[in-house]
Amino acid sequence: MIMKENGSAKKILIVDDEPDILEFLQYSLKKEGYDVVTAGDGKQAILVAEREKPNLILLDIMMPELDGVETCRALRSKKEFADTPVAFLTARDEDFSQIAALDVGGDDYITKPIKPRVLISRINALLRRAGRQTEEEQPQIKAHDLVIDKQKVLVFRGEQAIELPRKEFEILWLLASKPGRVFTREEIFDKIWGSDVIVGNRTIDVHIRKLRERLGEEYIKTMKGIGYKFDF
Repeated sequence: MIMKENGSAKKILIVDDEPDILEFLQYSLKKEGYDVVTAGDGKQAILVAEREKPNLILLDIMMPELDGVETCRALRSKKEFADTPVAFLTARDEDFSQIAALDVGGDDYITKPIKPRVLISRINALLRRAGRQTEEEQPQIKAHDLVIDKQKVLVFRGEQAIELPRKEFEILWLLASKPGRVFTREEIFDKIWGSDVIVGNRTIDVHIRKLRERLGEEYIKTMKGIGYKFDF
C-alpha cells in the first residue's frame, strides 16, 4: 500500500542518464500510485530536488559530469535533504562502490537489473523508516571530552568540531545512545541500513575503523564474536 503525506502521494525523484531506465522506473512507480519526477544527470537532479522537495530519491551511481556519489554528497550538505531517503541504483556490485555510496549518506543500494516488486518493497521500507523518525530523542550525548550533537550532525571535542560521514555518525549515535550495551552486527545493520538492505560484510568494520581513527580507540570497544559497544 502506498504511503501518503497530507493526503497526497509520496513524491519520488529518479535520477539516471539512461532514458529507457528512467521510463521503466517512472512507469513502475506511477503504476503504484507514486508522484514521480525525473532528472537525467546529477546537476539537474540537485535543481529538480530543490524545486520539487521529493520524499525519496533514486540515484544512479555511474553518470557523466557529476556522478551519484558526488550528487548525494551535495544533497546531504543541504539542510532540507539531510534526512531524505536516498537509494542508489547501479549495475556495479563491488564493495568499494557500495561502501562509497553508503558512506556519503545513502540509505540503500539496489543493483540493476531492477525487479519492480523488489524495488517497490525497498522503497516502501525506506519510507516507513523515514516516517518512524521522531523528534523525541535527546539532541546531544556527552561522553568525557566529546559532545555528539544529533541536530548539527557533528561531534565536538572542546572547541573543535569533528565532521563525520552520515553513516559513521549514525553508528556512533546508536552506540553512544546506550553506553555499555553491546550491539550485534545484525542490530547495527538493521537499525542503520534497514533489514531490506544488503551491504558488504566489511562495511561495519570499515565504518568502525574510520570512527576510531577520528575519535580515538577508547570509545568503541569490539566484543569478539558479538559486536560493538560504546564505553566511557
